[in-house]
Amino acid sequence: MKFKAAVIRDMGLKQPYSVSEPLKIEEVELSSPQEREVLVQIKAAGLCHSDLSTVNGNRPRQTPMVLGHEAAGIVMECGSGVTDLSQGDHVVLVFAPSCGECISCIEGHPGRCEPGQKANADGTLLGGGIRLSQNGEKVYHHVGVSAFAEYCVVNRGSLVKIDKELPFDEAALFGCAVLTGVGAALNTGEVFPGAKVAVVGLGGVGLNALLGAHVAGASKIVAIDVHESKLAIAKELGATNVVNALDEDAVERVKEMTEGGVDFGFEMAGSVEAMELAYRVTRRGGTTVTAGLPHPEKRWALQHVHLTAEERTVKGSYVGSCVPPRDMPRYIELYRKGVLPVNKLLSDHLELEQINEGFDKLASGQTVRQLIMFE
Repeated sequence: MKFKAAVIRDMGLKQPYSVSEPLKIEEVELSSPQEREVLVQIKAAGLCHSDLSTVNGNRPRQTPMVLGHEAAGIVMECGSGVTDLSQGDHVVLVFAPSCGECISCIEGHPGRCEPGQKANADGTLLGGGIRLSQNGEKVYHHVGVSAFAEYCVVNRGSLVKIDKELPFDEAALFGCAVLTGVGAALNTGEVFPGAKVAVVGLGGVGLNALLGAHVAGASKIVAIDVHESKLAIAKELGATNVVNALDEDAVERVKEMTEGGVDFGFEMAGSVEAMELAYRVTRRGGTTVTAGLPHPEKRWALQHVHLTAEERTVKGSYVGSCVPPRDMPRYIELYRKGVLPVNKLLSDHLELEQINEGFDKLASGQTVRQLIMFE
C-alpha cells in the first residue's frame, strides 16, 4: 500500500525548519505485516524532543527514514502468530520493542531488550526486516514505529491495547511522554511519600516526571527550566516552587528551598548542563535520575569523590523503566481518575504538512506537546 509520510534524508539542517524542510511529505510504500507484526492506521502522533534530536543531528540515524515514535492508532491487519489483537482494536505504540525472551525481558526490563535495542539502532523492525520502501529503495524505521505516517507496520511487542473510549490525541502521550516521565519518578527513582524532588527540563517528559512525583506523594517539587512559560505550567500541575535555570544562584536557591537539597533530582532536558544542575541540587545520599538523550559525544564530568563520600546514586531511565503492558493501563486509570492530568500538556493539533513548523516551535522551547492528527 502507498500513503503519505514524513521522510528525513538530511539531518542537522539549519533553522528555521519551515524553510530548510528536513522532513519532506512524500509517498512511501508499505509491505504487508509478517510473522508477529501488525499493520496500524495512525490516528495521532506526538512531536517529541527525541524526534527533534534526530532532526538536529544529536541522535544520528540511518536515512532515509520515516520519523515518529509517540503515537496511537487502530489495528488494520495482524500477521501470523498475533492472536491477542484484532482488526479495529485501539493501540498505543511503544518505541522500545521487546522480544520477551532475552535476559532483560525475562528480568522484567523490556526497555533494555537486547534484540530490540539492536533493531532500533539498525533502523529495522524487531525481527530485522524493513517494510518501508520508496521507488525500490528501502526506507528505515524509526525505533520500530515510524509514526509520522498514515500507516505503519510494527512488531507486536511495540503495541499496547487500550480502551476505545480514550481519545487518540490523549492516548498517544502515553506511548512516550507519560511512560518515560511518570515511570522515571515511580519506577526508576522510586519517589517516596514526603520526598523532596527537583525536575530540570519541563518538556513533555519533564512535566510528566513532575506529575509522577506528585502522584508518589512528594512533599516538595521544584520545577526548573529556562522558559518562564513552562515554569507557569509547572505551577498549575503541582510544583511547589519554580526556579529559572539561568539564574546565577539557581543551585543555592533550590538548596535553600529544600533545606540542603532534594532527595531526587531528575534531568529531563538532554543536556550536560542540565545534568550538572540536577546533580548539584541533589542532597547527600540522594538520587539523580536522567532520561535525557544528549549527543553521543557529550560527556559529563562526574565528581568521583562526591559519589563515594556523599553516598550518591546516579541512575539512567529509559522508557521510565516501565513494563508497558503493566504500567500503561495503570497510568491511564490514574488519568481517568483525575490524578494524572496529562491532557493539560497538549499544546496544539497539527496536520502532517505542518510538521516542520511544529519542530520549529518545539526547538524554541515555547510548546509542550504538539500532536499530528490523521483523519
